[in-house]
Parts: sequence; C-alpha cells; structure tokens
Amino acid sequence: MPDERGDQVGPGSRDDFIRRFAEHWHAQGGPRSEGRILGYLLVADDEAVSAEQIAEGAGVSRGSVSQSVRRLRKAGFVDLVETPGERTRRVTVDEDVWGGFLRGERAYLQRQRSLAADALERLPGLGPHARARLRNMYDYMTWLDGHHDALLTRWEEYKAAREE
Repeated sequence: MPDERGDQVGPGSRDDFIRRFAEHWHAQGGPRSEGRILGYLLVADDEAVSAEQIAEGAGVSRGSVSQSVRRLRKAGFVDLVETPGERTRRVTVDEDVWGGFLRGERAYLQRQRSLAADALERLPGLGPHARARLRNMYDYMTWLDGHHDALLTRWEEYKAAREE
C-alpha cells in the first residue's frame, strides 16, 4: 500500500529497509539513528540529499543528522558535495560504498598495527599471555593489510563480471 509520497509501506518498503538496516547497524555497535541515516542514503533516489531530506526520510532529528554525518564521513561511508546556488552542502554515498569502505579500512589496520607494535616495544614487562595477544593483534593487522590489494582487485573483477 502506498503512503502520501507514493512509496510502498510495510515489508519490502524503503521504510522497512531503513528500519532493518538500522537494526543490523545497531547490533554491530553503531547508533541506531546513524544506521537509519545510512540506510536512508542507500535507498535515496537523489545522488546527493540535504540534511532536511535525511532527517525526514530517515525519521531522525536534524541534530542526529549532523552528528552522524560527521561520523559516517570520517569512516568513509559518506561525503559532502557542493550544490550550485545553495549555501549548504549535500550528503552523498558513493555507488560502491562497500568498496570504498574496504579501501578506507587500510588506515584503520595500519593504526591498530602501530598501536600493537608500540605496546610490544614500550611494555617489556608484559606476561606471556598479554604479549601473545598483542603479537597476534600485530600479525593479524599485518596479514589482513597484505590482502587488501587482492581483495580490491577481486571485488572489481566481481563487479565487472556481474555487469557483463
């Protein structure tokens, strides 16, 4: 059944997707409002949307939009774009936000690896269990970082094959 905007409501609707996306986002530790915002942006028809459109479409406050967009931008999920004739910037999500997330994850891995290396060097009195955990942290971040180029290449190949 369509709502006043002509959108379907109920299971399979945009609102249902936004709600379900927010639930998944929240289950992974993110704020529910942030999940609603990203969920909305994923199904928004416009390439870039205003904060007012986000607040209305995601069903969140304007303050939540501002705070969440800052966090999502820092994490590489969204970006801000200039719109000719407007004083404010609009929010956009890359069509390949997940590939972008994978590319941005590399900086996180490098920071974590550096943190582990620093702890191993500066905390010589650590016991064997703590040292093993930090060594595994360092090695895991190194190992995963070493696979990013291959993962990105395979992702691009997968998308190309899907489009053929």
